[in-house]
Amino acid sequence: MQMQRRWIWIVSGLGAIAAAMGLLGCNTYLRYQGWSVERQDPEALAQMLRPSYRVQLPSGPGPFPTAILISGCDGPKDNLGRWAEALNRMGWGAMMVDSHGPRGLTEAQLWRLVCAGQVLTGGERAGDIAVALADVRAMPRVDPDRIVLIGSSHGGWSILDLLSLSGQGRRPFNLARWPEGQGDMGLDGVVGAVLLYPYCGVGSQVSRHGWSADLPVQFLVVEDDTIVNEEACLAVAERMKANGLPVEWHVLEGTTHGFDQQEKSLFSTLEFSPEATKQAIALVKGFLGRIGAQ
Repeated sequence: MQMQRRWIWIVSGLGAIAAAMGLLGCNTYLRYQGWSVERQDPEALAQMLRPSYRVQLPSGPGPFPTAILISGCDGPKDNLGRWAEALNRMGWGAMMVDSHGPRGLTEAQLWRLVCAGQVLTGGERAGDIAVALADVRAMPRVDPDRIVLIGSSHGGWSILDLLSLSGQGRRPFNLARWPEGQGDMGLDGVVGAVLLYPYCGVGSQVSRHGWSADLPVQFLVVEDDTIVNEEACLAVAERMKANGLPVEWHVLEGTTHGFDQQEKSLFSTLEFSPEATKQAIALVKGFLGRIGAQ
C-alpha cells in the first residue's frame, strides 16, 4: 500500500510538471505570435516610455543624424552610454530607450523573464522602437531623415522584428496603429540598422519572413556565441543579401556575447572586451560612412 501511494505521488508530480511545462510552452508560443499581447495606442505607449529616454547630442545647433539605441534583455547598461559617446565623437546624436524600467522589469530580476522569452518578445518590443522613432524625429536638433537603429542582443531581435513585421504589412504586437507621422510602414526616417549579436532563432519573425525594406543593415556577431546562435543570423543575412538587399556582416573572434558591456549579472560567464568594443565601433563608423549617413 505504501509503495502504491508512492507511485501515485510520483505520477501526480510528473503530471503536474508536464502540465506546467505545457502551459509555459503555450504562453511562449502565444507571445511569439503576438496573440496574447495587449495592443496600445502609440501615444499611450510613448507617454510611458518618454520619461526614461536618455538623449545625448553633440554640441552645436544640429540637426544631427541620430541613432536609437536598444539594450539587451537585461535592460539598459553601461554599453549604451559607451555607444552614445562613440557616436557623439562621430558627430551623431543618440537616444537610449529603456523598455524595462517603465514596465517594472528591473525589479527582483524580472528582466530574466525577458531573456527567457516569457515577456516582451522582439515582436512586442518593436513597438517601443516605432514610438521612439516618431519621438526622436520630432526633436529640434535631430535630423528626421537620418536615423539609424542600433540594438544589442534582444534589442537587435526587436529591430529585426520591426523590419520584418513592417515588410509583412503588420504592426508590432503592442501597437493598435502606427505612430503619427511614421507612414504605413512605421520606418520613415530610418536609413540603416546595426545589429549587435542579435537573436535570429525560430522565435523571431525575421527567421521565417526576413524583411523587404531596402535599408543597409550591418550584423556584428560573435563566433561560437553561447547565448544566441550566430549561425542563424548569418543564414538570415546571406538570404537577404541573395534577395538583393544591402546587408553586410562581420564575425568577431575571441570574444563573447555582450563584449561591449562591462556591467554583468552575478555569475555571468560573459566578458567585457575593450578590444572587441573598439573593433565594433570602428566597423560601425565605417558602415555609417558607407551608407552616406555622416
